[in-house]
Parts: sequence; structure tokens; C-alpha cells
Amino acid sequence: MNLEEKKRITQDLNERFTKAAVVFVTDYKGLDVAAVNDLRRKLREEEVEYQVAKNSLLIRASEGTDVALIKDTFKGPSAIAMSYGDPVSPAKVLTDFAKDYKVFEIKVGVMDGKVLDNNQIKALAALPSQEVLLGMFVSTLNNVPTGFVRMLAEIPRKLLNVLQAVKDQKEAA
Repeated sequence: MNLEEKKRITQDLNERFTKAAVVFVTDYKGLDVAAVNDLRRKLREEEVEYQVAKNSLLIRASEGTDVALIKDTFKGPSAIAMSYGDPVSPAKVLTDFAKDYKVFEIKVGVMDGKVLDNNQIKALAALPSQEVLLGMFVSTLNNVPTGFVRMLAEIPRKLLNVLQAVKDQKEAA
């Protein structure tokens, strides 16, 4: 790899690190090609990029981004998973894959300028997806006006009941 190609890769990685909502660093040592391809396919389905790069290029590319907080973990075989949207889906895919392949390790992650350790990544993976959370939020928003309309509809109904009671009372008298 010549110097120009290294510069191009470093600049491309730096731009993607800047845009990424979450970045995970993984150790893929011990995985065969079929397993890595399976992981790439699963991540691609969730619109997550998975790339293997030299550690020196990753360190240079991380400068000026949140990924610089975790550049010390770029040792040994490192691959990065980057998501530009939902941070939950890549965490789910990676933790599920790590359960199936014991040699696969999620080293660390970074999201919104905060470093995520393994426990935090597992907690992130346990969250519902963004679509489910948005559905729950919309459902909650929908319940508030529905309850308000029901309450408002009860006022005339109760008034009619009172008037009917008064009418029945007067007819009985």
C-alpha cells in the first residue's frame, strides 16, 4: 500500500468516524472467512459498516473525532463497526454474534463522545430498537388526546342523565 492510498483511506475513515452515531471496535481473531462474511451480512442488513483496517490507519483517522477516545484499543487484529443511525441494532448484532462465536470479542465502543465498555454495550443491545421505541412513543401520544376526548364526551352524557333524572322526578311528583 503506497502513501497516497494510505492517506485516502485515512481521510475516508476520518469522514465516516465524524458522521457515525456509534463506533464499535471488535477483535475478529480466530474467526474463519465464512463467519466474518456472516457477520458482515448481518450488519449490512442493519445498515452498519464493518471494516478491517490497519491499526496505524485507524489511529490517524480517529484524530479530531470521538473515536480518538478509544484509539488505545487499536491493538492486535481490529475491525470497526460503524452505524450512522440507530445505535441499538449494531450492538444487538455484535452481542448476538459474540454469543455464537466465543472467540469474537467486542473490545469497546464510542457513542456521543462517551466510551462504552462491554457491560454498557450489552445494556444498549438489550434496549428495544428505534422503531419499537418510536411506536411506543406514538402510542403514548395517541392515548392522551383519546382520553381527553372521552372525558369531554362524558360531560354532556352526565348532564343528560341529570336532566333525565329531574324530568323523571317531576313526572313522578
